[in-house]
Amino acid sequence: MRKHIYGLIVLFAVLLNAGLPASESSRVWIIDIEGAIGPATSDYVIRGFEQAEAANASLIVLRMNTPGGLDTAMRDIIQAILSSPTPIVSYVAPKGSRAASAGTYISYASHVAAMAPATNLGAATPVQIAAPSLPSSPEKDEKEPAGTAMEKKMVNDAAAYIRGLAELRGRNADWAEQAVREASSLDAESALEMQVIDMIAEDLDDLLTQLEGRVVAVEGGEVTLAALGGEPHFHEPDWRTEILSIITNPSMVLVLGMIGMYGVILEFYNPGSLVPGVIGVICLLLAAYAVQLLPLNYAGLALLVLGIGLMVAEAMIASFGILGIGGIIAFSIGGLMLFDTEIEAFRVGLPTIAATATVSALLIFATINIALKIRNKRITTGMIGETGQALTDIEKEGQVRVGPEIWRACSGDTILKGDMITVEAVDGLMLRVSKRGDQDE
Repeated sequence: MRKHIYGLIVLFAVLLNAGLPASESSRVWIIDIEGAIGPATSDYVIRGFEQAEAANASLIVLRMNTPGGLDTAMRDIIQAILSSPTPIVSYVAPKGSRAASAGTYISYASHVAAMAPATNLGAATPVQIAAPSLPSSPEKDEKEPAGTAMEKKMVNDAAAYIRGLAELRGRNADWAEQAVREASSLDAESALEMQVIDMIAEDLDDLLTQLEGRVVAVEGGEVTLAALGGEPHFHEPDWRTEILSIITNPSMVLVLGMIGMYGVILEFYNPGSLVPGVIGVICLLLAAYAVQLLPLNYAGLALLVLGIGLMVAEAMIASFGILGIGGIIAFSIGGLMLFDTEIEAFRVGLPTIAATATVSALLIFATINIALKIRNKRITTGMIGETGQALTDIEKEGQVRVGPEIWRACSGDTILKGDMITVEAVDGLMLRVSKRGDQDE
């Protein structure tokens, strides 16, 4: 029995080691930032730093090709760099790549900044959060800085932040501030000449060769980079990063919210069906989680909720499309305003808004059509042969009571108020009746 137990333990240990990539023992870790920097990117990068430190890596290379991204995600990455005991090199590569906006801040924060030929960085002016400001009057003094008070606060804060990073790493602080205030950009050769970066490397091998023997100041002291020539470990995004990338896509947030709302509505219409309610709640929770990670515009959210509320009301109240059309308009405008950023990757796409609005419109018109058909449908349910009492004299038309209901009625007979009647046919909301023959004259 003991032999079997020991055998299982050994087998489990072998399988566990087999599940770990051999390259995780590498001294150099490569972490790629590709595309816009958002919550999924910061989570992936920070967890990569933690795993590299746990694997006793000697160096982390942050290879970048990014147009920029969200301020909160960028600052999370920079805080992880500043507190890292492992040297981190930012490397703008391959050729033709860029480290614009947020990428420039990350380059300045890194212990070593490098670029490949034919790459560029800069354009670090923070994008506007609110609606665009009105153009300044040409009559104003040309020396007076343009922009609203909020824009000035954002620019001043960003300039002070990147200047502090530049002074910490001993790089060109004046140009860093210029990149924020004037959106300046530099190619690799100019960046090296102006001491914005530390080196230009043709490729990863060239970068590691130039780093060999370099002394780097990190959190806790100085580190000498050595023995970097082994096979590097490429840190790939895992399932968590992929899922986070999907659910933090603004267009997906809108779709999840719509599926969630319709799921809950269907559950209310059909209590006990469970499936639409469970799916709806899950989608709403995922959308809520993504929203708290993204730069939300509360006016856009209010319009979105109003639009959904009006569309739901259309399904319950016969307004013949007035509430529904108003809901679609409010929903579409709210979708455009939902996220406070001018970065294209973090805005809801027009095709997504058009698709969700179209689906909602089709559902509304289908509901109206069904309601009209029900209203105009001839009622043939068990009323023929029922008896009732005339509430008015009926010469051509009048009113009768059949059971607890009052109906409009017509008859070819002369029927007086109080006479008993028999229902012969139902025509829409009109009953054709006759005088019952067995009543007292």
